[in-house]
Amino acid sequence: MQNDEVIWQVIRHNHCSFMAKTEIGNFCRNPYNLTGTCNRSSCPLANSRYATIRDVDGVFYLYMKTIERAHMPKNLWERVKLPRNYEKALEIIDKHLMYWPKFLVHKIKQRLTKMTQMRIRTRKLALKTREKIMTIPRKESKREARREEKAETAAVLNKNIEKELLERLKQGAYGDIYNIEVEEFKILLDKMDIQVEADSEDERDPISEFVEDYEHEEEDDMEDFGGPVVDESLLGDMDEDDDMVDKKRPRPTVGIFNKDDGHKKSKRRVVEVEHEDDGEAQLANQ
Repeated sequence: MQNDEVIWQVIRHNHCSFMAKTEIGNFCRNPYNLTGTCNRSSCPLANSRYATIRDVDGVFYLYMKTIERAHMPKNLWERVKLPRNYEKALEIIDKHLMYWPKFLVHKIKQRLTKMTQMRIRTRKLALKTREKIMTIPRKESKREARREEKAETAAVLNKNIEKELLERLKQGAYGDIYNIEVEEFKILLDKMDIQVEADSEDERDPISEFVEDYEHEEEDDMEDFGGPVVDESLLGDMDEDDDMVDKKRPRPTVGIFNKDDGHKKSKRRVVEVEHEDDGEAQLANQ
């Protein structure tokens, strides 16, 4: 069925698509090759019992091939996931390759050591910040430089034209007929006016002002808004002496004007007037 020696003679002396001949020696491109060299003990095709280690997306797997599965190419290789711990990975290798050739087990452990060291160096290099060298075509750099110069020149020219047009517009050179964006022009004028006013207010000296008393202001406001009005006909005829005595007493409130409604809202009030002589009280209802 399968003869390893015949397979090796055909591969070695006739043709092998994985073999790469160099001045130093012959190398093997097969991904399952354990050492990378093309020889009888390292060839994965000419050995029916073979094992190797492969890196699949950052995870190490132990691949094993036996003669019992030679008739099933789909299930030819059996793989076992190796842990990240180096010592535990060695224990798993010893467990699964207990009765395999010692040369093959030694080469597998060497490959595991080299791949672990390579993973450690890769992590260290990834943490370091290094400069990345990129090549830029000379034509592209010249084209970008010319575009930048043209853009700067156009920007300066546009600003100068805008200033000149605004100055002429303020001076009245165009009269009342002009075609511009009115909203933007108003915004610019408002900004300039605000800045001029702020500068002028900072230059002015503070002006002192005189303010009336708070109580007087409140009374004036009440009079303006239609404060309480007293109907003198309800008080009757009072002597001057009585007036002098009653000055200290609060004046009664009979009617209230409300300017918002536009008419007088009358409320019923009871007015009591006392005289010292007879002590009689007059009651008046409105």
